[in-house]
Amino acid sequence: MTQPTLIRRAPGHTPPLLETALRLAGHGVPVLPLRAGKVPFGNCPACAGNACGGRPNMKNPGPCECSRPCHAWAAATTDPAVLASPGWTSAWRRAVCVAYHPGAAGLTVVDLDNSAATAWARETLPATRTVPTTRGEHWIYRGAMSSHNAVRPGVDIKSTMSYARYLGSGTGTMSALPDAVRALAVKKPVTVRPAPLTVAVPALAGGGLCRHRTPAYLDRGIAMAVQRISEARSAVHATVYRTFLAVLSTHGRCGCLTDTHVNRLFAAAQAKGETPRHCTDAWTNALTTLGL
Repeated sequence: MTQPTLIRRAPGHTPPLLETALRLAGHGVPVLPLRAGKVPFGNCPACAGNACGGRPNMKNPGPCECSRPCHAWAAATTDPAVLASPGWTSAWRRAVCVAYHPGAAGLTVVDLDNSAATAWARETLPATRTVPTTRGEHWIYRGAMSSHNAVRPGVDIKSTMSYARYLGSGTGTMSALPDAVRALAVKKPVTVRPAPLTVAVPALAGGGLCRHRTPAYLDRGIAMAVQRISEARSAVHATVYRTFLAVLSTHGRCGCLTDTHVNRLFAAAQAKGETPRHCTDAWTNALTTLGL
């Protein structure tokens, strides 16, 4: 690791958090200040509403040239001149803690939010450097990956396009990012339909047959619904809800929908990035809208 770069300080007291930030930056760790609530500072007027282009992104890969810490994790920097500039120094004086962008430093943080999650990690994951948090621990591995929240109860993965609080150097030797952590980010297909459908969809008195009197009609309808979800390029949440609503408006009172049908819809939605909870909420909302 390189030694912190020495720069000339402006007259006046240097905020303690800035001293910590400069030390981390000198070791190649991009940092940013967090305000009350442990959240980044909001964008300045010039950057509000992505007026500056909302960088970095695919069209504008370079960092925003704002003189203040805008754009959350994307503002993280190792440049001591930027960190100690007037706009940033003002933010450091109001900040409550230092955060860093793990992925940009080649790191991944497994954020364990409670004692149960910590116990699971100790039984499942390779030992590495650990840092105590308010309610659990941060396990820090060498290597970057995509960030994911709620990969299991009480467990988040913070790496690229994310930030983590700096809570000290921790203890233990940092290990290479294991496959066991990467595997947590792999989406698993839905195998069990949520309970609301069982109690919310009534059957017909005439034996529960589809009112169209042909199972092929239902199968085609489900196939078209799956295709509609799979082909969504934007507004995925809205597309999933409208598709669920359309299926239930046609077949919700027939008693002909089975676990297999619903699982196909949920699996298609999850393949587009929806969580099981989002699927359940959309299905329940559609039932409520139709009065089922």
